[in-house]
Amino acid sequence: MQGLNTPWAKAQTKDLDDGPDGLVGEFIGLRGRVFGLALKTGMFTVLTLGIYRFWMKSRLRRWYWSSVRVGGIPGEYVGDPLEKLLGFLIAVVFLAFYIGIVNLVLMFLSFSLFQGNVAAYALSFVGVIPLWFYASYRARRYVLARTRWRGIRFGLEPGAWGYAWRALMHWAITILTLGLLWPRMTFWLEKYRTDRTWFGDVKLEQMGKWTMLLGALKHIILAVVIGGVSVLLGLNGLPAFFALTFFCGLWLGFGFVYYRVKCWEILTNRKQAGGILFWSRPRPWRVFWIYVGGYGLTGFISSIFITPLAFIALVAFGLLEELDLSIESVESLPSWGLVVAGIMAYFAMFLIWGALRHAFVTMPLWRHYAETLTVLDPGELVQVSQRPRDAFDEAEGFAEALDVGAAI
Repeated sequence: MQGLNTPWAKAQTKDLDDGPDGLVGEFIGLRGRVFGLALKTGMFTVLTLGIYRFWMKSRLRRWYWSSVRVGGIPGEYVGDPLEKLLGFLIAVVFLAFYIGIVNLVLMFLSFSLFQGNVAAYALSFVGVIPLWFYASYRARRYVLARTRWRGIRFGLEPGAWGYAWRALMHWAITILTLGLLWPRMTFWLEKYRTDRTWFGDVKLEQMGKWTMLLGALKHIILAVVIGGVSVLLGLNGLPAFFALTFFCGLWLGFGFVYYRVKCWEILTNRKQAGGILFWSRPRPWRVFWIYVGGYGLTGFISSIFITPLAFIALVAFGLLEELDLSIESVESLPSWGLVVAGIMAYFAMFLIWGALRHAFVTMPLWRHYAETLTVLDPGELVQVSQRPRDAFDEAEGFAEALDVGAAI
């Protein structure tokens, strides 16, 4: 139990809802800027057959971090795209060995023992799961090692394999308890990462207990219970069934968002770095509507662009002498022309979707979380000293190769 003289315990005695004193967060980035940057770098990525994506991610991260201001001071991202490319190549060599050698052995054993390949595929999939957790931890380590605030580096201690086996155990417990111990997994995995995180020479700590996250599950539990009870009792007519299914599905979606936002809030408010504390007040409904409205707008605008872009591609290749949109004229086109047009339309959709998602989903989320964050007791910051640079040459190559989706 926390002593009453600890910084975290003292923070609980403040009336923080009235506006805590400290360094307030803000976000100064503009929607049009990130849309243009994402679209331009996405085009370069397509033209270079994917090689430029390492530069694209670096430029986008630099934009996002520099747009976040805490106490008026921006964050800095100093990652080198070449590090990412080399790390990706190293990871591909390792995974090629795994896929080529390990899978070959598994396939041989599967046919020898079970006269089939099902066991080999199952074991191969299970073998990739710990690598996925391993890669996500290493990606976080790299991002922190290349991020600064007030000129001070962040850092994360090595511990990817320790995180991987802990994640496997916690996921197994969560699945066996039908999700009821999901908060336990969330807390202990976040504590493992936080307790190994540094800001300069100051180590972060995750305080509290996992039971403080149980309340965040309430909307998920209510949606599942109401939906399950209604199905068991039976419904009169399909309209009522579909209406209730839609309602429970929407409520369940909100429940997952609510869980993530409340866990972020509770865990952030119980972190400390020496005498430095944090206070966050994100709003679940706001985050939910960013997802719903943002992806809705992204999908709607993308659908407007995709059809004319496909026909523009056909015209550009001289496949349409006149813009006759009848089905017969399209079916009479050479098959290779339809393939080329389809490929161009696909990449156009990919570019537009990615740029719009940054503009309407990712950026608003960053802005909301930044504007609802406050750093308390900032006087302690002047005592923080610089930490040595973490070379970490492999960068986040495994995360890229496994498509973990390392965060911006």
